[in-house]
Amino acid sequence: MGERGINNLSQVNEFILIGFRVGPDLQILLFFIFLLTYSMVLLGNIGMIVLILTASRLNTPMYFFLGNLSFIDLSYSSAVAPKAIANFLSENKTISFAGCVAQLFFFALFIVTEGFLLAAMAYDRFIAICSPLLYSARMSRRLCIQLVAGCYFCGCISSILQVSITFTVSFCASHVIEHFYCDTRPIQKISCSNVFINKVVSYSMSVIIILPTIIVIMVSYVYILSTILKIHSSEGQMKAFSTCGSHLMVVSLLYGTVSFMYLTPASNPELVKVASLCYTIVTPMLNPLIYSLRNKDVKEALKSVLWGKKGFLYMFLSLLSCPV
Repeated sequence: MGERGINNLSQVNEFILIGFRVGPDLQILLFFIFLLTYSMVLLGNIGMIVLILTASRLNTPMYFFLGNLSFIDLSYSSAVAPKAIANFLSENKTISFAGCVAQLFFFALFIVTEGFLLAAMAYDRFIAICSPLLYSARMSRRLCIQLVAGCYFCGCISSILQVSITFTVSFCASHVIEHFYCDTRPIQKISCSNVFINKVVSYSMSVIIILPTIIVIMVSYVYILSTILKIHSSEGQMKAFSTCGSHLMVVSLLYGTVSFMYLTPASNPELVKVASLCYTIVTPMLNPLIYSLRNKDVKEALKSVLWGKKGFLYMFLSLLSCPV
């Protein structure tokens, strides 16, 4: 097959994910680091979702968006991490053609959805801080659902286009993907088709997705900062800065690495893999910590859920203390 080349897409059965080019000892170390990090992603994001669903004090638009952010982080990390973790201990680092398509589809779906969701969250903070008296009327439950649905719709359309332009090419003798998951650029590199148009379309899509959402976020925060500086109460300023600071940290982590990956010329493959780690595993792990550690409402809700009269730990300890 390698000598003839592959001219028909249906002849491609599997790819090989190289992952990180390190020795066996470092492979084991990376396995445990990935496993620990992904476990924290699961614990943190599932915990945040459960907390938002169970704590009545978090029944607000901001936490509705935050719950969806946790679900999205959990989803795109789960599209990549389990296979990458398994490959550290496997000599056979293959992924089926269908598995590669599915991995890219779900990863692209959720990462693009998150970009639009962060823009929606910035708009939510803009209304909450700049027009607090109109907040309840403007950020209705219906509008919040429509905004989130629109984010998923944009993510789905983008994902379908991304998968279509990535896999409607011919592959030559090498099916070795220089990455730890199926992504557009590494797959285009092993194609023997002319992928110039594909690259132009991919780059254009990245610009169309990243730049408008960044503009929405930055314009929102210019107005937010202007409004915060007019607040006379230092306590009010600190609360507003804390909430917005958490969101800006999340935006910076995600957009910094994604922009490096998709809006800059291809660089060293190992550097690309490290950058990819930031938004595939590290960012989903840090987001729940950023929002919980810097947010008084989340900490109070967690305390109530765990130790309140209807809290899990309170009821558990009550059962233990009951006489048999």
